[in-house]
Amino acid sequence: MITDKNTKIFVAGHRGLVDSALCRQLHQRGFHNLILRTHQELDLELADKVDDFFNKERPQAVILAAAHVGGIMANATYPADFILKNIAIQSSVINAALKYDVDRFLFLGSSCIYPRECPQPIKEEYLLTSPLEKTNEPYAIAKIAGLKMCEAIHRQYGRHYLAVMPTNLYGPGDNYNPVTSHVVPAVIRKLHEAKMHNLDKVTFWGTGTVRREFLYSDDMADACLHLMLDTDACDLTNIGTGVDMTIRELIELVAQVVEYHGKIEFDHVHPDGTPQKLLNIDRLKSLGWSPKFTLEKGLRLAYQDFCARFNE
Repeated sequence: MITDKNTKIFVAGHRGLVDSALCRQLHQRGFHNLILRTHQELDLELADKVDDFFNKERPQAVILAAAHVGGIMANATYPADFILKNIAIQSSVINAALKYDVDRFLFLGSSCIYPRECPQPIKEEYLLTSPLEKTNEPYAIAKIAGLKMCEAIHRQYGRHYLAVMPTNLYGPGDNYNPVTSHVVPAVIRKLHEAKMHNLDKVTFWGTGTVRREFLYSDDMADACLHLMLDTDACDLTNIGTGVDMTIRELIELVAQVVEYHGKIEFDHVHPDGTPQKLLNIDRLKSLGWSPKFTLEKGLRLAYQDFCARFNE
């Protein structure tokens, strides 16, 4: 556990959805001795630069939230980028943390690491039991490599290197790029623009029948910090809500939030991805944490953030 509020914590990546939520939650908990660097200030893919940074700053704890991320379209278009860039980031940061005696390390993965045909809800022990979903396999393999690095360091050196697997995230600071965004921000933007242009219908990829779980970013950050600061957990841990819904149900809920009243259609030619992806969060609950935000409340906060940024 970490009780000293002056602990020097490096948050690797702090301007995106995940990173900004972690910084907000750390500040709320009274931790203000944070080390933050933009990509321009420190390229985490460059091992020599990362080594120099650790040698100079000597962080006492590290949260690796930085990653090269995107949705189905981005994964399909740039598979080499997703595996090469993520492995480079993970290797440079984890190696430096080990070299410079960081004892507390939190690695954020993704629920896409689990097999395509997993029993539902997905337990941590289902990892590597059958083939991955092909549409995001390069990214998943990179993330599996990162969590296995943490697991091996804990086994060999006894350090508190923990990997967590959040479900699909959304919230303030999300990425709304139409090519690289994930499902919730993509749906928010598409329905908002349809509303603004008075479109009578909107078409989405797939069938709308696949099921997904969604977690508000501040809930994710709160769970991460609970595990890292309040416990000595080192086993792979899922972070989610334990509840899922169909993509159609999500789109209909976002439409209510956005107040778009047109028709929702689906293009069945495009792929759906994994049929269902619901995390089992029994391990997380046993460690004393449960989510605080309902999906509707979280979506309303996310849409407020989108409107504030979209209208700038």
